[in-house]
Amino acid sequence: MWFKNLQLYRLPTPWTVDLAKFEEQLARGPFVKCPSNQPMSRGWVSPRRDGALVFSLNQQWLIALSVEQRLLPSSVVNEEVRERAEAMEAQQGYAPGRKQLKEMRERVTEELMPRAFTRRRSTFVWIDPRAGWFCVDASSPAKAEEAIEHLRHCLDDFPLTMLHTQLSPQAAMADWLAGGDAPAGFTIDRDCELKAAGEEKAAVRYVRHPLEGDEVKAHLASGKLPTRLALTWDDRISFILSEKLEVKRLAFLELLKEEAEKSAEHADEQFDADFALMTGELSRFLPQLIAALGGEVVEPK
Repeated sequence: MWFKNLQLYRLPTPWTVDLAKFEEQLARGPFVKCPSNQPMSRGWVSPRRDGALVFSLNQQWLIALSVEQRLLPSSVVNEEVRERAEAMEAQQGYAPGRKQLKEMRERVTEELMPRAFTRRRSTFVWIDPRAGWFCVDASSPAKAEEAIEHLRHCLDDFPLTMLHTQLSPQAAMADWLAGGDAPAGFTIDRDCELKAAGEEKAAVRYVRHPLEGDEVKAHLASGKLPTRLALTWDDRISFILSEKLEVKRLAFLELLKEEAEKSAEHADEQFDADFALMTGELSRFLPQLIAALGGEVVEPK
């Protein structure tokens, strides 16, 4: 139970919602297997596989959205439509029109959908009601939005907002690279991507490469700006910070994982230990990351 990405959002501090009521409302949108005539199904599942839709430990919550999709490649549909169109042309003496082709495609899709393979994935969400954190383990905002949209569908009230900082991540990363030093508590690692703002969007990417030399500063001076930068916090968490304030390639120090393994005797205890350590570390890490970006922009109530 270790997150690999963080899409960051904010809830009121504290978010005063009753756990039992929250779980009761989640039950409005449980996961059911994808019907044979539908391309996708999504809903809440038990993150710990014990039946509870919310896993709670030390007032930290974990929920999981399961998404099942039927895989029907467009190439398969196109080939079947082509064959049927050719047969129709041979029968009636002229090619089917646009409307006929559209109806044919819809019919083919409907016929093939029940035979399509399915793929299932889960997206985990960590919620800290006291500190107001809502963090989705997703590699893109689009995947995070799946969970958010389904929560809005289930909850009576869901006052979620985007997280904004005084300094944009891009401006802050540029300052750190230009000065050759990260803010207190952080170190700059050896991965970075810089992009120009012009139409060509010229880009340069460094992988496992020292970033403190004049070469990177020359790229900054020429107008390129960082879109991704590898950092380590407190020698405990390494990650990639993006220009959109996404935390990617999140990796926890192996010593932390070993500590969790030592304290657990079976799978349930391991899950508990992993979640407790992860949320404990992230609860300290996120405020320092926000402070490094000049602090949070708080919207007036």
